[in-house]
Amino acid sequence: MNDTVTVVTLVAVGLALIDAVLFAASATLQHHAVSDKQADGHLSLRGLLSVVKRRRWQAGVALGGLAVLLHAIALLLAPLRVVQPVGVLAVPIAVLLTAARVRLRPPPGVVIGAALAVTGVVSFVIISAGSVTSHPPEGSAIVVACVVVAAVVLLLTLAGLATRGWLRCVTYATAAAAAFGLVSALVRAVALSVTSGEAGLLDPSTLLAAAVVILVTVGGGWLVQQAYAAGAPAVVVASLTVVDPIVAVLLGAVLLGEGTQTPVGLWLVMGVATAAAVAGVITLAKYHPDAAPRPKATDLPAMEAQDALEASRS
Repeated sequence: MNDTVTVVTLVAVGLALIDAVLFAASATLQHHAVSDKQADGHLSLRGLLSVVKRRRWQAGVALGGLAVLLHAIALLLAPLRVVQPVGVLAVPIAVLLTAARVRLRPPPGVVIGAALAVTGVVSFVIISAGSVTSHPPEGSAIVVACVVVAAVVLLLTLAGLATRGWLRCVTYATAAAAAFGLVSALVRAVALSVTSGEAGLLDPSTLLAAAVVILVTVGGGWLVQQAYAAGAPAVVVASLTVVDPIVAVLLGAVLLGEGTQTPVGLWLVMGVATAAAVAGVITLAKYHPDAAPRPKATDLPAMEAQDALEASRS
């Protein structure tokens, strides 16, 4: 029995690894299509409608859809605390893909930030993966979790509207990560309820959860596009792959009882690992070449005129 569980867990981790590669490629393609649509870091509805017509963006979304499918299958096979943190490997992959596209070596701050993020989350998953069990959640707990996460997402979105540069990118991406963490928890909760026989595929509670998953996924997707417009793909990927597992693991502990066998001391160590991962995201965002403030669209003609004047004097 234990051997079977081990094999299933390894398959889930393998799917999560493939998911990480696809996610990094998806982020790089989408960012390339989105980043030049708004100089001030915001993507308007007209800009978004223009972006969705680009083949590069469509290819990125297709890869992202495949990544989501593999992620969902992995969640059916293993607990949240095992599957979610594996996605952080998308961070160094995204850094390498961006460096290859622009043909420049990543700055030291970017490398250090990516290393911190990966080390923190890998430590988190190694510590948290042992002795994990799950049970179907109660309906009231799901409602409370949805309300709390929705409030957090709203506050972060408002903060994104009020900031600029790399901080706006991180804020939007963090809001999206919180939303996607809720999606992962709901997918795992529904899977447990159905497989345990407590709910059917066509039960009202299952259909309602599916509707919430679709709604939250669409909202999170919009926030991700805004993050791409404000910063680099590696920063977006880092924010998503660090915050998403934290939210998912916390929800897994509250909703599914996945933290009942974890000693308090291990929770404290996991907190330190989380702090290291968050510090890595901030470092990566701050020192990434795309962290420099972008000129506003209204400032571009004046800047071009100034450049022309200086050129004529030389």
